[in-house]
Amino acid sequence: MMNVPKRALIAEDEPVLSLTLQHMLRRLWPELELCAVVENGVAAIDAALNTTPDILFLDIKMPGKSGLEVAQELAEEWPEDRPFPLIVYVTAYDEFAVEAFEHSASDYVLKPVTEERLHKTIQRLQARLGNQLQRAGELDRVLAQLRQLMPGHLLPGVPASPEKLRMIRAAVGNHIRMIQVDDVLYFEATDKYVNVVTREHSSLIRSSLRDLLPQLDSDIFWQVHRSTVVNIRQVHLAHKDDNGKITLKLRDSDERLTVSRVYAHLFKQM
Repeated sequence: MMNVPKRALIAEDEPVLSLTLQHMLRRLWPELELCAVVENGVAAIDAALNTTPDILFLDIKMPGKSGLEVAQELAEEWPEDRPFPLIVYVTAYDEFAVEAFEHSASDYVLKPVTEERLHKTIQRLQARLGNQLQRAGELDRVLAQLRQLMPGHLLPGVPASPEKLRMIRAAVGNHIRMIQVDDVLYFEATDKYVNVVTREHSSLIRSSLRDLLPQLDSDIFWQVHRSTVVNIRQVHLAHKDDNGKITLKLRDSDERLTVSRVYAHLFKQM
């Protein structure tokens, strides 16, 4: 049986490290095709969706989006007819990250990358690429890992911060709109702002979901998408279609919110 050449993408913002990794891969795995080399997380997502490589080498800390954020967005957007790529995280030494990766199937290499360590990674990748059963379950494994690595305040049931947000102040022209947090249907990220949606109106605040989440009661506000946090008390039902995609219908509203693959497990028992 003829082996189909495997393709890889490298996302690394440090040029010297990127070139070093490219040269090592060419020496240690000459059959591997480098289909894209990018310098930030946003470009990594675009290139990965356009080229659908077999392997991703992702720097953990990159401009735009981190390696974990890239993995999350790709897990949400990856085409269903293509096997999800194997992910290798490239990271400076971090005890938490190393421990987390060692307890999962994803591999990692520490900076500065050595040929000995990269050779071991290549052997693991080649073994997994040759295992069709593992490839078929790669997306589920990555989703499980992402849930494990998420900060605790993103998960329902985790004790909330003692300084919970009760009131939101949103600028509306020359006025300040005072919004009770309990009245919020959902928060939606839009570039540099967050859209605060209630039954009566929508208001933009200059914040990010990442900064907002620790201030919310995690028993009430659930992240259901990388750009959406919903007030679970306002959810009437969760609908799962024939393709397994979940949408939320809000109470007394025609609005529908999409639940991404990363957070679909929250609604399995509903």
